[in-house]
Amino acid sequence: MNDQAKTLDDRNLGRAMARGALCRCPHCGQGKIFRAYLKIADECNVCGEELGHHRADDFPPYIAITIVGHIIIFLMLHMDMAYQVQPITYIYTMIPLAIVMPLAILPPIKGAIVGLQWANRMYGFGPSRSAD
Repeated sequence: MNDQAKTLDDRNLGRAMARGALCRCPHCGQGKIFRAYLKIADECNVCGEELGHHRADDFPPYIAITIVGHIIIFLMLHMDMAYQVQPITYIYTMIPLAIVMPLAILPPIKGAIVGLQWANRMYGFGPSRSAD
């Protein structure tokens, strides 16, 4: 183990992702991670941790679409097998659900992804490469 690895603080992956999912700073758990709906703050307003290094990109929407898709398909199959459902019922129930659910779960998912990147020292959350 080299000196640089010894001086790096331990970053608990589960705790960082849980803090991110709560839309809090993965480092301190107190400051807000977002400055707007899905805009990550440049730095934590409590501990000053730089958060602008994240590269979440398309991963959070992909996870949200996968989760919502599985839930909606399960609900549609259950409704079809348990009840006599008119097709218009799916339009009135599933389309609003397909719009609201991803919007509700995107911030926690993006926060967890930023926490994952922070805990693993990805994309500038760790020491700079010029120090090597």
